[in-house]
Amino acid sequence: MSAGDPPPPIPGARLLFSLDPGVAYLNHGSFGAVPIGVQRAQQRLRDETERNPMTFLGTDALMDRIVHTRRHIAQFLGADPDGSALVPNATAGVSIALQTVRLQPGDEVLLTDHGYGANELAAKRQCRRDGASTRTVPLPLHASGTEVVSRLRDALRPGKTKLVIVDQITSPTAKVLPVREIVAAAHEHEIPVLVDAAHVPGMLPVEVDRIGADFWVGNLHKWAFAPRSTALLSVSAPWRHRVEPPVVSWEQDAGFPACVEFQGTLDYTPWLAAPAGLFTLRTLGWDTVRRHNAELASYGQRVAGAALGLAPAELPDPGDGDAAMRIVPLPAGVAATRADAYALRLRIADKLSAEVGLNAWGGRGWLRLSAQVYNRAEEYDRLAEHLPQLLNAAH
Repeated sequence: MSAGDPPPPIPGARLLFSLDPGVAYLNHGSFGAVPIGVQRAQQRLRDETERNPMTFLGTDALMDRIVHTRRHIAQFLGADPDGSALVPNATAGVSIALQTVRLQPGDEVLLTDHGYGANELAAKRQCRRDGASTRTVPLPLHASGTEVVSRLRDALRPGKTKLVIVDQITSPTAKVLPVREIVAAAHEHEIPVLVDAAHVPGMLPVEVDRIGADFWVGNLHKWAFAPRSTALLSVSAPWRHRVEPPVVSWEQDAGFPACVEFQGTLDYTPWLAAPAGLFTLRTLGWDTVRRHNAELASYGQRVAGAALGLAPAELPDPGDGDAAMRIVPLPAGVAATRADAYALRLRIADKLSAEVGLNAWGGRGWLRLSAQVYNRAEEYDRLAEHLPQLLNAAH
């Protein structure tokens, strides 16, 4: 079975990264990879810090630099810079949003079964503290956008449902959800929505303010080439005065966003170096990068699926042509639990020198493949060539 032609490589892009050339790094979606130029930009900021920590950390100039950086990032994402805050990662933003809603006994938080696992843990912890509960809505893997919206609308319980948490790009299933329509459906009943967009910045075009979510958080260190840990939390106007930081520091009385951003001796160099990542993305040509990554991820999905004997119709469609992550179903019984998926991922890394995503979802294992500008078609070809034998041995 032919997998079709992969996209041509972007000239010179692979040289921008310091990844081990002996490893096929096909899992950009988990932790990203920082270009060498961005690493150096961050190191210059570290050097500046250590030349005079008081000058770097102990003056108003630091907050001015953070605000300037936040405005740059917010503009890239189409978010209101005055209603956004830099945070370490999407998980931190989710926890801030959960405590901002201020649940009461008897309230519920609505989740989907495609959500990121840490979000479910955070929601359950907050609900335990507040006497509330969580409820999970199952969504078929192949559900259309219309069906997704319909199922979530039907699951709402006005007066009881106090928050909906939904992923814009799902982590375990690499599915792009119609978050703007989901937000509109929830707002018909005045129910707030938190959008976890961890994978969106740098992968998909986005205008955050047009989505209309009450809370939206996206990582810059995955697909936008920023250093870890850099994310933006955007909060709609009615909620901003209620936002509290996880730790109280000297900007507490300034309110949101400064109270969230300033955390004393936090390492601010990832945030301040993030514009260098956006510069790299623009230099390569964002349209070129998106097209390359989406086509290469699709190629990787097809070639891996063909190696496992799957027809094209059996390969899940992410629902958006710009998606740079794809999943492939593994044989029944392989990596069907979280522990088994973890063990198989380590085995693939050890035996095939390939880093991939492995998730257990819906009672079976799923191989998740990412594509970035440093990847080559032959890396997916080699994985596909040796994967069936490894799976047979593991099973």
